[in-house]
Amino acid sequence: MSLKNPRDRWGGVSKSLHWLIVLLLLAVAVIGLVMGELPRSPKYFWVYTAHKSIGITIFALMLLRLGWRLYAGAPDPVPGTPTWQARTASVTHWALYAIAIAMPLSGWLYDSASGLRPFRWFGLVEVPKLVGPHEWIAQRAHAAHELLFLLLVALVALHAGAALYHHLFRRDATLQRMLPRRR
Repeated sequence: MSLKNPRDRWGGVSKSLHWLIVLLLLAVAVIGLVMGELPRSPKYFWVYTAHKSIGITIFALMLLRLGWRLYAGAPDPVPGTPTWQARTASVTHWALYAIAIAMPLSGWLYDSASGLRPFRWFGLVEVPKLVGPHEWIAQRAHAAHELLFLLLVALVALHAGAALYHHLFRRDATLQRMLPRRR
């Protein structure tokens, strides 16, 4: 498995980061959607801390992924891909990167401005506050966090739908280029 992205497919590092972030996004989304329904108990605070810890992890991995993408580039479009589809895919990828970075950042800002006690990333390291308690910032960051979630869901649906369209209807290698290689 190639680490850097060859011209015809995504490399090993890009694939690993992609699928790890996908799994973490699914986990943090499920936790985020159900944690508001939990009673305020010690379990609630554990779940809330897990949500924040996974979010910070996604933030760090997305920065790493962005750096890797800038270093390793992206493969060429599959031969026969119309220019408008290649451009749409590129814009969608960059929008996904931006939102997947902005969303945990907005959550971190919300947590910081809410005046809550500091939390420890998976109980190990105290995460610094970005700002002091500030109700206006907390409200805006929370609203941004929720809006970014909806945008992320929409873009992920578009992205996955396009990959399935290419796989099932165009029968090209678009999806296969991001899947683990078969031996």
